[in-house]
Amino acid sequence: MKKFFGGGHFYEGARWHDGHWWVSDFYAKQVLKIAPDGRAEVAATLENQPSGLGWLPNGDLLIVSMEDRRLLRRRADGSLVVHADLSGLAGAWLNDMVVDSKGRAYVGNFGFDLFSDDPPRQARLVQVDPDGSARIASGELMFPNGSVITGDGKTLIVAESFGNRMTAFTIAEDGSLSDQRIWAQFGPPPSWASLHDMIKVDFAPDGSAIDREDCVWVADAVNNRVCRVRAGGEILQEVKGPENFGTYACALGGPDGRSLLICAAPDFDRDRRRAKPEAVLMMETVAVPIAG
Repeated sequence: MKKFFGGGHFYEGARWHDGHWWVSDFYAKQVLKIAPDGRAEVAATLENQPSGLGWLPNGDLLIVSMEDRRLLRRRADGSLVVHADLSGLAGAWLNDMVVDSKGRAYVGNFGFDLFSDDPPRQARLVQVDPDGSARIASGELMFPNGSVITGDGKTLIVAESFGNRMTAFTIAEDGSLSDQRIWAQFGPPPSWASLHDMIKVDFAPDGSAIDREDCVWVADAVNNRVCRVRAGGEILQEVKGPENFGTYACALGGPDGRSLLICAAPDFDRDRRRAKPEAVLMMETVAVPIAG
């Protein structure tokens, strides 16, 4: 493993698109576009904290704006407009998302205020169609986070960070979700009686990426590793993050599709990450390339 890029506060939402790595930095409030040689530019600046990224068929970039619960669209000229206001559908800050080949976005949210004494509550995915119309798409999930879509476009897989599991849905022609089911179970679900109980998980699946064999690389936010997992929950491969760091997201890409980009930081404490730019992007070469 090698260090690819540094100087961030907290990297998340990593993607490979159009020959570049794209990543959100929560507390710098920026979306970065990074060439394979490490040259970077600021693609967008969001006042309310960027997270998940994805693209519409026309090339416009969709960006999750966490704190005000909106989905923004970056047009070809670099301007930002509101694609969808999800404040009436999401019970708390928005989180990661995935966008399919037709431009439909599936957006998660915290479900409760993670940074206060708010009692834990489960959350539902929101589906946003290419025209910006939105609706509740799923049943309740335990902190829906990183999401991927299988190569045939028919299955959505969602990481439940505080549920010890990943959950799958069947995607219909109109984008609606059905057949909610466990895709991988890493341990018993926590009680969710309190935040302390909720974070007692064996595996906290976070940001993720899918490869050509429909196995999912997923960051484990509590065990400083990124794992390649197949349906059913078997861990096929494990890559450790930098010592004394946590791993919070990953992406597959690069010129040959075999580069695994890992978002790592010393912790996810909001105040400490805002105060000091210690986050890094690490790189590991893997055998099976990115899907598609």
